[in-house]
Amino acid sequence: MKLHELRPNKNGGTKNRKRLGRGTATGQGKTSGRGSNGQNSRSGGGVRPGFEGGQMPIYIRLPKRGFTNVFATNYSIVNVEDLNRFEEGTEITPELLKESGVLRKLQDGVKILGNGELNTKLTIKAHKFSKTAVEKIEAAGGKVEVI
Repeated sequence: MKLHELRPNKNGGTKNRKRLGRGTATGQGKTSGRGSNGQNSRSGGGVRPGFEGGQMPIYIRLPKRGFTNVFATNYSIVNVEDLNRFEEGTEITPELLKESGVLRKLQDGVKILGNGELNTKLTIKAHKFSKTAVEKIEAAGGKVEVI
C-alpha cells in the first residue's frame, strides 16, 4: 500500500460538519452549543491569548533571562561536501550558492566549514573559512579568497 492508495473506510473516516442553530431536534439548536449566558456565548466573546482571569499571567511571572545582541553577525553555513556539485574550476560566490540552492537564505555572510570531503578543484570566495575547510580546499587544488 502506498500513500496515494489510502482511502477512508466505507461509512467511516469522514464526518459531516456540525450545522449549528438549525432547530432543537439537531441537538445544536437555540444556543448552538455555546451554553446560555456569559462572555463565551456572545459573538466576538472570549479572552485574549494568555489571559488568566486577571491573575498575573505566567509569561509575566517568569523571570526573563538572556540577551540578544542586535549587532551580531549571522553567517550562512556551507560544508565543504556541499560544494562537490559544482564543476571543476568554478568560481564560487555567495550569490552562486544562493542561485544553485545550496543556501536558502543569504544572511550577513557565508562561512565555509570543513565537514566532508572535497573532490573538485574550486575557487571559493566567502566571508569566513574554518581551518579544516581551508586545508581540504587547498588539498583538492583549489583556492580560498576572503571577501
